[in-house]
Amino acid sequence: MNIFEALRESHDRQRTYAKSLIKTSGDTPERVEAYKLLKDELQAHETAEERHFYIPLMECDAGVDLSRHAISEHHEMDEMMEELDETEMSSPAWLATAKKLSEKVHHHLEEEEQKFFQMAGKLLNEKQKVQLAGQYEKEYQEQVESK
Repeated sequence: MNIFEALRESHDRQRTYAKSLIKTSGDTPERVEAYKLLKDELQAHETAEERHFYIPLMECDAGVDLSRHAISEHHEMDEMMEELDETEMSSPAWLATAKKLSEKVHHHLEEEEQKFFQMAGKLLNEKQKVQLAGQYEKEYQEQVESK
């Protein structure tokens, strides 16, 4: 498995969880669970992806801007999750923020897969792609288990 395949597995889960979240309503067990799944997945993925995809890409001049952009979007998603944590789940504001988060997740994943992966594919050699996948998977599992 290479780093792109490893990242796509998490991306698929993020899409599913984001879609499920915005279909929920009120302060219900379904919403609590859907939000927890998405938040835990995003946090584990972001940490592992930054450490084992974006930081290595920053070693190449051509990888600096795309890495900064992606990490900036991770930060925006983190801020939206903080806002959700501080907002009453049954309020209309909560759903509005959850929808913004879902849209940001979808935008970010599409941009990574359509643009960043192509650029990164040119910057990393095959050995690096496989090594980074292993490092990403290990870090991701550690992050999931710490939740």
